Amino acid sequence: MKAFEKNIRKVEPYVPGEQPQRKVIKLNTNENPYPPAPGVFAAMKELEQNMDTLRLYPDPTADLLVSALADHYHVGKDQVFVGVGSDDVLAMCFLTFFNSEKPIFFPDITYSFYKVWADLYRIPYECKPLDEAFRIVKEDYYGENGGVIFPNPNAPTSLYENLNFVEDILRHNQDVIVIVDEAYIDFAGESALKLLDKYENLLVVQTFSKARSMAGMRIGYAIGSPLLIKYLNDAKYSFNSYTMNKTSLVYGVEAVRDKAYFEETIQKIVETRTWAAEEFRKLGFTFPEPSANFIFVSHPEYDANELFEALKANDIYVRHWGSERIEQYLRVTIGTREEMEALFAFLKKYMKKC
Repeated sequence: MKAFEKNIRKVEPYVPGEQPQRKVIKLNTNENPYPPAPGVFAAMKELEQNMDTLRLYPDPTADLLVSALADHYHVGKDQVFVGVGSDDVLAMCFLTFFNSEKPIFFPDITYSFYKVWADLYRIPYECKPLDEAFRIVKEDYYGENGGVIFPNPNAPTSLYENLNFVEDILRHNQDVIVIVDEAYIDFAGESALKLLDKYENLLVVQTFSKARSMAGMRIGYAIGSPLLIKYLNDAKYSFNSYTMNKTSLVYGVEAVRDKAYFEETIQKIVETRTWAAEEFRKLGFTFPEPSANFIFVSHPEYDANELFEALKANDIYVRHWGSERIEQYLRVTIGTREEMEALFAFLKKYMKKC
């Protein structure tokens, strides 16, 4: 080791899903298979006529987008924080809120970026094991800690916990910040946003990458009490004043405004998910009850990695980790009906051959 390496911060990085640069059936990173709202395309054309504005810095307060989100969720503008995807927002949350010497709590099977941020910022943590059915055990979060974070629905399991469950964790953790990561909430049930008036220590994080079809624009946001949002903004302005570019702000506003299109695409994905779940069952796959835009499947007779490689060799991309407890599971994003039909056509052929 070089002498200077002793003072370098070393972290084992998060590994994102593959992004093949050719046409494939891409069911590995939970993107929305449908295009963004029509208003986004109209805004794109309008921006093309005003390209000169791109020489100027964007609004550091992101007021256009913050206002649109505040109106949509019926909260104050001082309750909304935006960032470059929910990953940026969550990373800022770790930096801002998790500074106790006590460990933060999150599930052992969950979004793997949580460990990366905890290591990056030198935050102690404890991973609480999911039960045998891959459910969060709420009693595990009653102990003394430096903060709590969990996704709802959880990833990669796709399991959703109801508001009573979420509130129980909040009731037992009123002296620390509790973050509910709701990247997939629009495909599931009620949001923890309904609990904001009761718990000043609650922060809800969501994204435009899934239900709003804008993973490529990188827009995420947090909603919480004005006090928490103030602290987030203080940290943000100490780190980077201009986190949101102009195009993201303008396109994001249009995506929020078109509620009808938003609901239509969600409905299509949920309907396809219901159909796909039945097709997986017919083929002998098992999986937790899906509540997100993906299904977490396993088969008792076929090795997950072999299935993963066979699918990939036929230009069908799904996600496989090979991690402890989930080495025999694949996460399959819900694509269009046509994409899912192609997936099942291959699986039927492959299983017959094997």
